[in-house]
Amino acid sequence: MEQNEILFYGTTWCGMCQRRRGLLDQHQIPYRWIDIDQDVEAARFVEQVNHGFRSVPTIVFPDGTILVEPSEERLRQALRIE
Repeated sequence: MEQNEILFYGTTWCGMCQRRRGLLDQHQIPYRWIDIDQDVEAARFVEQVNHGFRSVPTIVFPDGTILVEPSEERLRQALRIE
């Protein structure tokens, strides 16, 4: 992981993942997309931080903050965008 990289764990079939990715894309915020259906280690990480659940989106910020299934408002706050 790069020092200032946002990691976005999700799945291609997750509607909320697509909407939250759209917000990042709209504001040209770089992130690394990780499909937990294609990456076993990533799926294990998501399960670990979500008490055994594969809850997506799980978004990890460079400072270690983790947002799970964030509302659009909460994600905007974390990204400091209006």
